[in-house]
Amino acid sequence: MDTPSSLYKRLLLRMAATLAKWLRHAYERRQLSKLDTRELSDLGISHGDRMAEMSKPFWRD
Repeated sequence: MDTPSSLYKRLLLRMAATLAKWLRHAYERRQLSKLDTRELSDLGISHGDRMAEMSKPFWRD
């Protein structure tokens, strides 16, 4: 049986992991926005794919 303190600890850890994931999404989308056409082509990413990814809110995968 979980104690209230262990439940709070798990909740805080889960919240921290979610926040880190959201920050990573925001960072990666900012980096994606800075790539030029050649760099996108090298990565196999189309302009449409980039626009679709950049239009997502930070909390969405």
